[in-house]
Amino acid sequence: MTDFEHFEHLSGGAIPGRQGPSYRLWRQGKPSIPILVAAPHGGRSYPDDVLACLRDPEQTRLRLEDRYIDAVARPVAQATSSSLLLAEAPRAMIDLNRSVDDVDWGMVRGAKPGRVRHSLANRRSRSGLGLVPRRIPGMGEIRQRPLAKAELDAWIEAIYVPYHAALAAELERLRDNWGVALLVDLHSMPPLKKAHAEDRPAEFVIGDRFCASCDPGLVDLAIRYLGNQGRRVAHNRPYSGGYVLDRYGQTARGIHALQIEVCRSTYLDARLDQPSARLGAIAKLLTGLVDTLGAEVTSMGRLSHMVQAAE
Repeated sequence: MTDFEHFEHLSGGAIPGRQGPSYRLWRQGKPSIPILVAAPHGGRSYPDDVLACLRDPEQTRLRLEDRYIDAVARPVAQATSSSLLLAEAPRAMIDLNRSVDDVDWGMVRGAKPGRVRHSLANRRSRSGLGLVPRRIPGMGEIRQRPLAKAELDAWIEAIYVPYHAALAAELERLRDNWGVALLVDLHSMPPLKKAHAEDRPAEFVIGDRFCASCDPGLVDLAIRYLGNQGRRVAHNRPYSGGYVLDRYGQTARGIHALQIEVCRSTYLDARLDQPSARLGAIAKLLTGLVDTLGAEVTSMGRLSHMVQAAE
């Protein structure tokens, strides 16, 4: 069976300075499961001028990318018949898990908005990891020059806007078909530090914005599934999810969103650089998780249709 046989392949957006789309979407014409798997931080398509602007391109890529999480997401979506949305553009250009207002204007050259107040909208940029990353802990400034306002505008228009349009449209399509939809926003994390010598940090972190973005029963199901498979799992600590969950987790409308952080040591080599032989096992584990969640979400959709019919 070839990759994504019976799936529609859609793509859109553009990466300024490089040929090719900024995202790719695979979906079934008639959805067979109300789940969209997305990987917003897995893009590796770098324009030459972006790489030339980075002080240490190799380390910046290793630190910013959810390294090869797309290689995990693809077999999961294919095996479960979930829709799949993959970013092609790298996080070093645009972080798709940030608000479009979360900009550190100190790194932008050219006309800027008026005085920007500190708020939840720009809290990530103040730490260096806003819409366009500026600083990485332990590395400091990652860029050799300021970003021109025209560049920022072009990146937003060509990368950010199309990705979020595709994400929103696919979730609405799934919800319209099933009465409910679930976004599984797939990320990877560096190994968590031990709190003490005997500590065994989590390999997976399930985030739901502290119970705001997803039905608690689905979150509990995900945590129990991973625990029953002998995996160490945490809930919201230290990653509760970001802008994507805030924007798309609309439980009152039947759209649920959870974030899954996968420890990179579980599927990458010792340098956390290239896929290892363990990647297949992690993909199989997450395939079982998505299948389990899919059955529950489908049941929720049937119940929703029954309630609407009764009304």
